[in-house]
Amino acid sequence: MKILVIGPSWVGDMMMSQSLYRTLKQRNPTCQIDVMAPEWCRALLNKMPEVNRAIPMPLKHGELALAKRYQLGKALRANHYDQAIVLPNSFKSALIPFFAKIPKRTGWQGEMRYGLLNDRRKLNKPLFPLMVERYVALAYPKDQIHCAADLPKPLLYPKLQVTEAEIQAALAAFQIPHNGQLLIGFCPGAEFGPAKRWPDYHYAALADKLASQNATILLFGSAKDQPVGEQIKRQMTLPQHCINLAGRTQLEQAICLIAACLAIVTNDSGLMHVAAALDRPLVALYGPSSPDFTPPLSQHAKVIRLITGYHRIRKGDGEQGYHQSLIDIDPNQVFTMLTNLLPQLNADKPS
Repeated sequence: MKILVIGPSWVGDMMMSQSLYRTLKQRNPTCQIDVMAPEWCRALLNKMPEVNRAIPMPLKHGELALAKRYQLGKALRANHYDQAIVLPNSFKSALIPFFAKIPKRTGWQGEMRYGLLNDRRKLNKPLFPLMVERYVALAYPKDQIHCAADLPKPLLYPKLQVTEAEIQAALAAFQIPHNGQLLIGFCPGAEFGPAKRWPDYHYAALADKLASQNATILLFGSAKDQPVGEQIKRQMTLPQHCINLAGRTQLEQAICLIAACLAIVTNDSGLMHVAAALDRPLVALYGPSSPDFTPPLSQHAKVIRLITGYHRIRKGDGEQGYHQSLIDIDPNQVFTMLTNLLPQLNADKPS
Protein backbone atom coordinates (compact mmCIF):
# COMPACT_ATOMS: atom_id res chain seq x y z
CA MET A 1 0.00 0.00 0.00
CA LYS A 2 1.31 3.42 -0.98
CA ILE A 3 0.37 6.39 1.17
CA LEU A 4 0.95 10.09 0.53
CA VAL A 5 0.86 12.30 3.62
CA ILE A 6 0.41 16.05 3.25
CA GLY A 7 2.51 17.14 6.19
CA PRO A 8 2.38 20.17 8.48
CA SER A 9 4.62 23.22 8.15
CA TRP A 10 5.85 23.68 11.74
CA VAL A 11 8.71 21.85 13.47
CA GLY A 12 6.64 20.72 16.45
CA ASP A 13 3.72 19.57 14.31
CA MET A 14 6.03 17.71 11.95
CA MET A 15 7.61 15.92 14.90
CA MET A 16 4.23 14.87 16.27
CA SER A 17 3.22 13.59 12.84
CA GLN A 18 5.82 10.83 13.19
CA SER A 19 3.47 9.11 15.64
CA LEU A 20 1.08 8.69 12.68
CA TYR A 21 3.83 7.22 10.48
CA ARG A 22 4.93 4.81 13.21
CA THR A 23 1.33 3.71 13.73
CA LEU A 24 0.76 3.18 10.01
CA LYS A 25 3.89 1.02 9.85
CA GLN A 26 2.85 -0.96 12.91
CA ARG A 27 -0.53 -1.68 11.33
CA ASN A 28 0.92 -2.47 7.90
CA PRO A 29 4.73 -3.01 7.94
CA THR A 30 4.93 -3.17 4.14
CA CYS A 31 3.19 0.14 3.48
CA GLN A 32 5.20 2.88 1.76
CA ILE A 33 4.85 6.36 3.23
CA ASP A 34 5.82 9.48 1.26
CA VAL A 35 5.47 12.87 2.92
CA MET A 36 4.95 16.15 1.07
CA ALA A 37 6.20 19.04 3.19
CA PRO A 38 8.31 22.20 2.94
CA GLU A 39 11.92 21.61 1.90
CA TRP A 40 13.27 22.47 5.35
CA CYS A 41 11.35 19.47 6.76
CA ARG A 42 13.66 17.08 4.89
CA ALA A 43 16.17 17.21 7.77
CA LEU A 44 13.50 15.85 10.10
CA LEU A 45 11.95 13.38 7.66
CA ASN A 46 15.38 11.93 6.84
CA LYS A 47 15.67 10.93 10.52
CA MET A 48 12.31 9.12 10.47
CA PRO A 49 12.87 5.52 9.30
CA GLU A 50 9.17 5.09 8.53
CA VAL A 51 9.28 7.69 5.73
CA ASN A 52 10.17 6.34 2.30
CA ARG A 53 10.54 9.70 0.57
CA ALA A 54 10.27 13.38 1.41
CA ILE A 55 8.57 15.28 -1.42
CA PRO A 56 9.25 19.02 -1.28
CA MET A 57 6.25 21.31 -1.23
CA PRO A 58 7.37 24.20 -3.46
CA LEU A 59 4.55 26.56 -2.51
CA LYS A 60 4.85 29.11 0.28
CA HIS A 61 2.82 28.75 3.45
CA GLY A 62 -0.61 30.26 2.81
CA GLU A 63 -0.19 30.44 -0.97
CA LEU A 64 -3.22 29.13 -2.91
CA ALA A 65 -1.63 28.94 -6.40
CA LEU A 66 -4.42 26.78 -7.77
CA ALA A 67 -2.75 26.10 -11.14
CA LYS A 68 0.50 25.04 -9.48
CA ARG A 69 -1.37 22.73 -7.12
CA TYR A 70 -3.12 21.15 -10.09
CA GLN A 71 0.21 20.52 -11.82
CA LEU A 72 1.72 19.05 -8.63
CA GLY A 73 -1.25 16.73 -8.23
CA LYS A 74 -1.18 15.72 -11.87
CA ALA A 75 2.54 14.86 -11.60
CA LEU A 76 1.85 12.64 -8.59
CA ARG A 77 -0.65 10.47 -10.47
CA ALA A 78 2.19 8.33 -11.82
CA ASN A 79 3.00 7.19 -8.26
CA HIS A 80 -0.37 5.39 -7.99
CA TYR A 81 -0.96 6.14 -4.33
CA ASP A 82 -3.71 4.13 -2.64
CA GLN A 83 -4.41 6.68 0.08
CA ALA A 84 -3.65 10.27 0.98
CA ILE A 85 -3.73 11.54 4.57
CA VAL A 86 -4.02 15.32 4.86
CA LEU A 87 -2.79 16.65 8.22
CA PRO A 88 -3.32 20.44 7.85
CA ASN A 89 -6.94 21.50 8.18
CA SER A 90 -6.92 24.06 5.36
CA PHE A 91 -8.93 23.82 2.12
CA LYS A 92 -5.85 24.25 -0.06
CA SER A 93 -3.91 21.43 1.63
CA ALA A 94 -6.49 18.92 0.35
CA LEU A 95 -6.29 20.06 -3.27
CA ILE A 96 -3.14 18.20 -4.36
CA PRO A 97 -4.40 14.70 -3.38
CA PHE A 98 -7.69 15.50 -5.12
CA PHE A 99 -5.89 16.59 -8.28
CA ALA A 100 -3.65 13.50 -8.00
CA LYS A 101 -6.83 11.36 -8.16
CA ILE A 102 -5.80 9.35 -5.11
CA PRO A 103 -8.76 7.02 -4.49
CA LYS A 104 -8.92 7.37 -0.69
CA ARG A 105 -8.35 10.83 0.76
CA THR A 106 -8.40 10.95 4.55
CA GLY A 107 -8.44 13.90 6.92
CA TRP A 108 -10.40 15.88 9.45
CA GLN A 109 -13.24 17.90 7.95
CA GLY A 110 -11.40 21.17 8.54
CA GLU A 111 -12.00 24.11 6.23
CA MET A 112 -14.96 23.17 4.02
CA ARG A 113 -13.32 20.17 2.35
CA TYR A 114 -16.47 18.41 1.18
CA GLY A 115 -15.66 16.53 -2.01
CA LEU A 116 -11.91 17.01 -1.66
CA LEU A 117 -11.79 14.40 1.11
CA ASN A 118 -13.84 11.23 0.69
CA ASP A 119 -12.75 9.73 4.02
CA ARG A 120 -13.65 12.82 5.99
CA ARG A 121 -13.72 12.81 9.80
CA LYS A 122 -15.64 15.28 11.95
CA LEU A 123 -13.46 16.40 14.84
CA ASN A 124 -14.92 16.67 18.33
CA LYS A 125 -12.02 18.49 19.97
CA PRO A 126 -12.76 17.54 23.59
CA LEU A 127 -12.75 13.85 22.60
CA PHE A 128 -9.27 14.21 21.07
CA PRO A 129 -7.55 16.70 23.42
CA LEU A 130 -4.00 16.14 22.12
CA MET A 131 -2.81 17.00 18.63
CA VAL A 132 -0.86 13.73 18.45
CA GLU A 133 -4.10 11.83 19.11
CA ARG A 134 -5.77 13.61 16.21
CA TYR A 135 -2.91 12.60 13.92
CA VAL A 136 -2.79 8.97 15.07
CA ALA A 137 -6.57 8.55 14.77
CA LEU A 138 -6.22 9.02 11.00
CA ALA A 139 -4.29 5.73 10.79
CA TYR A 140 -7.47 3.81 11.63
CA PRO A 141 -10.85 3.39 9.91
CA LYS A 142 -13.20 6.15 11.02
CA ASP A 143 -15.81 3.70 12.36
CA GLN A 144 -13.15 2.22 14.66
CA ILE A 145 -11.91 5.34 16.49
CA HIS A 146 -14.51 7.69 18.00
CA CYS A 147 -12.41 9.28 20.75
CA ALA A 148 -8.87 9.22 22.11
CA ALA A 149 -9.82 6.44 24.54
CA ASP A 150 -10.35 4.14 21.53
CA LEU A 151 -6.71 4.51 20.43
CA PRO A 152 -4.43 1.59 21.36
CA LYS A 153 -2.15 2.44 24.25
CA PRO A 154 0.55 3.38 24.64
CA LEU A 155 0.72 5.74 21.68
CA LEU A 156 3.88 5.41 19.62
CA TYR A 157 5.83 8.56 20.41
CA PRO A 158 8.07 10.23 17.81
CA LYS A 159 11.55 8.74 17.70
CA LEU A 160 14.27 10.22 15.49
CA GLN A 161 17.24 8.09 14.44
CA VAL A 162 20.69 9.66 14.72
CA THR A 163 23.94 7.70 14.44
CA GLU A 164 26.98 8.17 16.65
CA ALA A 165 28.99 9.08 13.54
CA GLU A 166 26.56 11.91 12.76
CA ILE A 167 26.80 13.18 16.33
CA GLN A 168 30.61 13.15 16.29
CA ALA A 169 30.69 14.90 12.91
CA ALA A 170 28.45 17.70 14.21
CA LEU A 171 30.55 18.12 17.37
CA ALA A 172 33.71 18.30 15.29
CA ALA A 173 32.18 20.82 12.85
CA PHE A 174 31.68 23.29 15.70
CA GLN A 175 34.76 22.25 17.70
CA ILE A 176 32.68 21.32 20.72
CA PRO A 177 34.65 19.37 23.35
CA HIS A 178 33.06 16.07 24.27
CA ASN A 179 35.74 14.32 26.30
CA GLY A 180 33.80 13.60 29.46
CA GLN A 181 32.38 17.10 29.66
CA LEU A 182 28.69 17.52 30.41
CA LEU A 183 26.79 19.07 27.52
CA ILE A 184 23.48 20.71 28.44
CA GLY A 185 21.33 22.23 25.70
CA PHE A 186 19.13 25.30 26.05
CA CYS A 187 16.40 26.19 23.54
CA PRO A 188 15.65 29.77 24.64
CA GLY A 189 13.66 30.89 21.59
CA ALA A 190 9.97 30.57 20.75
CA GLU A 191 8.10 31.26 17.53
CA PHE A 192 5.73 33.85 18.97
CA GLY A 193 8.25 35.99 20.80
CA PRO A 194 9.01 36.79 24.44
CA ALA A 195 5.57 35.90 25.81
CA LYS A 196 6.40 32.18 25.45
CA ARG A 197 10.04 32.50 26.59
CA TRP A 198 11.62 31.97 29.95
CA PRO A 199 13.56 35.21 30.62
CA ASP A 200 17.12 35.40 29.31
CA TYR A 201 18.41 36.39 32.77
CA HIS A 202 16.93 33.18 34.23
CA TYR A 203 18.65 31.14 31.53
CA ALA A 204 21.90 32.96 32.38
CA ALA A 205 21.55 32.19 36.09
CA LEU A 206 20.86 28.52 35.36
CA ALA A 207 23.77 28.38 32.89
CA ASP A 208 26.17 29.70 35.56
CA LYS A 209 24.89 27.15 38.05
CA LEU A 210 25.47 24.36 35.53
CA ALA A 211 28.85 25.76 34.46
CA SER A 212 29.98 25.55 38.09
CA GLN A 213 29.27 21.82 37.81
CA ASN A 214 31.70 21.59 34.85
CA ALA A 215 28.94 21.68 32.23
CA THR A 216 29.15 23.28 28.79
CA ILE A 217 25.95 25.00 27.69
CA LEU A 218 24.88 24.84 24.03
CA LEU A 219 22.29 27.39 22.91
CA PHE A 220 20.07 26.26 20.03
CA GLY A 221 17.71 28.21 17.81
CA SER A 222 17.20 29.99 14.52
CA ALA A 223 18.95 33.15 13.36
CA LYS A 224 16.32 35.30 15.05
CA ASP A 225 17.18 33.61 18.38
CA GLN A 226 20.84 34.58 18.07
CA PRO A 227 20.40 37.90 19.96
CA VAL A 228 18.67 36.09 22.84
CA GLY A 229 21.64 33.73 23.03
CA GLU A 230 24.02 36.66 23.19
CA GLN A 231 21.96 38.27 25.95
CA ILE A 232 22.24 35.04 27.95
CA LYS A 233 26.03 34.96 27.52
CA ARG A 234 26.44 38.64 28.44
CA GLN A 235 24.64 38.09 31.73
CA MET A 236 26.70 35.04 32.73
CA THR A 237 29.66 35.19 35.08
CA LEU A 238 31.10 32.12 33.32
CA PRO A 239 30.33 32.85 29.64
CA GLN A 240 33.32 30.78 28.49
CA HIS A 241 31.22 27.71 29.35
CA CYS A 242 28.47 28.71 26.90
CA ILE A 243 28.39 28.32 23.09
CA ASN A 244 25.73 30.22 21.15
CA LEU A 245 24.79 28.04 18.16
CA ALA A 246 21.56 29.89 17.32
CA GLY A 247 21.54 30.73 13.62
CA ARG A 248 24.82 28.88 13.01
CA THR A 249 23.53 25.35 12.49
CA GLN A 250 21.49 23.71 9.81
CA LEU A 251 18.49 21.89 11.27
CA GLU A 252 20.13 18.49 10.71
CA GLN A 253 23.22 19.64 12.63
CA ALA A 254 21.05 20.95 15.46
CA ILE A 255 19.32 17.57 15.67
CA CYS A 256 22.67 15.79 15.99
CA LEU A 257 23.97 18.25 18.58
CA ILE A 258 20.80 18.00 20.66
CA ALA A 259 21.29 14.22 20.56
CA ALA A 260 24.78 14.78 22.01
CA CYS A 261 23.42 16.69 25.00
CA LEU A 262 22.92 15.07 28.36
CA ALA A 263 19.72 17.07 28.88
CA ILE A 264 17.73 19.98 27.44
CA VAL A 265 16.05 22.99 29.04
CA THR A 266 13.53 24.50 26.68
CA ASN A 267 10.61 26.81 26.13
CA ASP A 268 7.47 25.52 24.45
CA SER A 269 8.97 25.37 20.96
CA GLY A 270 9.57 23.15 17.96
CA LEU A 271 13.02 22.19 19.23
CA MET A 272 11.38 20.95 22.43
CA HIS A 273 9.61 18.32 20.33
CA VAL A 274 12.87 17.44 18.57
CA ALA A 275 14.59 16.90 21.93
CA ALA A 276 11.69 14.75 23.10
CA ALA A 277 11.90 12.62 19.94
CA LEU A 278 15.63 12.13 20.62
CA ASP A 279 14.66 10.84 24.07
CA ARG A 280 16.78 13.47 25.80
CA PRO A 281 15.87 14.17 29.43
CA LEU A 282 14.30 17.60 29.26
CA VAL A 283 12.67 20.27 31.35
CA ALA A 284 10.00 22.18 29.42
CA LEU A 285 8.98 25.62 30.67
CA TYR A 286 5.43 26.69 29.87
CA GLY A 287 3.68 29.99 30.43
CA PRO A 288 0.51 31.13 28.63
CA SER A 289 0.62 28.24 26.14
CA SER A 290 -0.60 24.97 27.59
CA PRO A 291 0.96 21.48 27.60
CA ASP A 292 -2.59 20.09 27.55
CA PHE A 293 -2.61 20.15 23.71
CA THR A 294 1.01 19.73 22.58
CA PRO A 295 3.11 18.38 25.46
CA PRO A 296 6.64 17.02 24.93
CA LEU A 297 6.10 13.39 23.92
CA SER A 298 8.70 11.60 26.01
CA GLN A 299 8.84 9.55 29.18
CA HIS A 300 11.91 11.60 30.16
CA ALA A 301 10.24 15.03 29.95
CA LYS A 302 9.25 17.16 32.92
CA VAL A 303 7.03 20.21 32.59
CA ILE A 304 7.09 23.28 34.83
CA ARG A 305 4.05 25.51 34.62
CA LEU A 306 2.77 27.74 37.41
CA ILE A 307 -0.64 28.56 35.95
CA THR A 308 -3.51 26.50 34.58
CA GLY A 309 -5.89 26.81 31.68
CA TYR A 310 -5.46 28.62 28.38
CA HIS A 311 -4.19 32.17 28.19
CA ARG A 312 -4.01 34.46 25.21
CA ILE A 313 -0.42 34.90 24.03
CA ARG A 314 0.21 38.60 23.53
CA LYS A 315 3.11 40.98 23.45
CA GLY A 316 3.85 43.25 26.37
CA ASP A 317 2.98 40.95 29.28
CA GLY A 318 5.46 41.36 32.11
CA GLU A 319 8.83 43.03 31.81
CA GLN A 320 10.59 42.94 28.40
CA GLY A 321 7.52 41.22 26.97
CA TYR A 322 7.92 38.15 29.19
CA HIS A 323 4.82 36.57 30.67
CA GLN A 324 4.65 36.87 34.45
CA SER A 325 4.06 33.14 34.87
CA LEU A 326 7.42 32.46 33.19
CA ILE A 327 9.19 35.20 35.14
CA ASP A 328 8.00 33.45 38.31
CA ILE A 329 9.75 30.14 37.46
CA ASP A 330 12.90 30.24 39.56
CA PRO A 331 16.21 28.96 38.07
CA ASN A 332 16.82 26.98 41.28
CA GLN A 333 13.59 25.07 40.66
CA VAL A 334 14.75 24.17 37.16
CA PHE A 335 18.19 23.16 38.43
CA THR A 336 16.64 20.91 41.07
CA MET A 337 14.49 19.21 38.44
CA LEU A 338 17.57 18.70 36.24
CA THR A 339 19.39 17.22 39.22
CA ASN A 340 16.57 14.73 39.67
CA LEU A 341 16.83 13.75 36.00
CA LEU A 342 20.63 13.57 35.93
CA PRO A 343 22.67 11.90 38.66
CA GLN A 344 25.76 13.53 37.09
CA LEU A 345 24.69 16.85 38.59
CA ASN A 346 25.16 17.27 42.30
CA ALA A 347 22.88 19.85 43.87
CA ASP A 348 25.07 19.90 46.99
CA LYS A 349 28.09 21.24 45.16
CA PRO A 350 28.75 24.95 45.63
CA SER A 351 27.28 27.11 42.87
